[in-house]
Amino acid sequence: MRVLIIGGGGREHALAWKIAQSPLLKELYCAPGNAGIAALAECIELPGDLEEAARWAREHRIDLTVVGPEAPLAAGLADVFRAAGLRVLGPGRDGARLESSKVWAKEQMVRWGIPTAKHAVFDHFAAASRYLDSLPDSPVVVKADGLAAGKGVTVAPNREAAKAALREIMVDQIFGAAGNRVVIEECLRGEEVSVLALTDGQELLLLPAAQDHKAIGEGDRGPNTGGMGAYAPAPLLTPALRERVEREIFKPLLKGLAGQGIPYRGVIYAGLMVEGEAINVLEFNVRFGDPETQAILPLLKSDLLPLLAAAADGDLRVWPAEWHEGAAVCVVMASAGYPGPYEQGFPISGLESIAGEEGGVAVFHAGTAFKHGNIVTAGGRV
Repeated sequence: MRVLIIGGGGREHALAWKIAQSPLLKELYCAPGNAGIAALAECIELPGDLEEAARWAREHRIDLTVVGPEAPLAAGLADVFRAAGLRVLGPGRDGARLESSKVWAKEQMVRWGIPTAKHAVFDHFAAASRYLDSLPDSPVVVKADGLAAGKGVTVAPNREAAKAALREIMVDQIFGAAGNRVVIEECLRGEEVSVLALTDGQELLLLPAAQDHKAIGEGDRGPNTGGMGAYAPAPLLTPALRERVEREIFKPLLKGLAGQGIPYRGVIYAGLMVEGEAINVLEFNVRFGDPETQAILPLLKSDLLPLLAAAADGDLRVWPAEWHEGAAVCVVMASAGYPGPYEQGFPISGLESIAGEEGGVAVFHAGTAFKHGNIVTAGGRV
């Protein structure tokens, strides 16, 4: 099987690492990839035009395209590839709105009876500011509507901080058009957990629950990032809660999407808040999590490739999965200054001295590149 992975982060390296173990694999490509993925796959630059990218995939007889990041899905890559007769793991543009528009996602959750925080939507700063004045001076969550690289959510401790976040999003436009609308929602108490499921649109394969930690500093302090670490399985999600998540969240979601004529073949990521018996959805993502994937895939005993292909084919029911016992932890290393401004191009040394997989350690590259024969930093999370 010839496989193309879209993306170039730690998540994509973990996917490439696991897919490369499959006896079904003939050739592996990654666009654009990174310095670590280059040891497993041929890293390429796909044409920016989606039609041209699909033409490249057809010319290279790609059997399966696995889309890592959310942006290509929101842009409609899966739609274009499927129209060209290509097999893709990932939702089309309509399904990707679960992540690309927090406003749309909240509307659907309410419509489908999926538990989530109380909220209000605004497209004018003044109206949103007045709404904050009407609330108690207590913690509140401010979310940019569109994609913001995992940095569009602010958990504000008080009204002043909420207004500051609101101004940055709507007036200063730090996220561009993604901040034209905002969601202001109640701040839920409890503990967060990430539950990912592979789906063919009807059947679900729930992966081990994971817990990621987004704050840049020790003790969950400082601004949020795309994720500084994760572990799996998360004991917070008991078997009883896991069954409820499937019944009360994933099944209504798939039924609702199907009812709107939106086929969904790919990964659904539910970011949940759990407090006692209460489960609420904080957000949906439409792809593998990063860094959750780096903690989940090392636990998978089964061959990943036929699972991905079955979901893309709409026939997941015949493919069970086996998992290793134990747990996995992912620790992210980041450039100084991240998630704010940071410099790139610094050499990375010591990789060869890290214990190999036989010692229980795997190194997944995120923001890395080759420069003059050396591996150097090329992003915030490295």
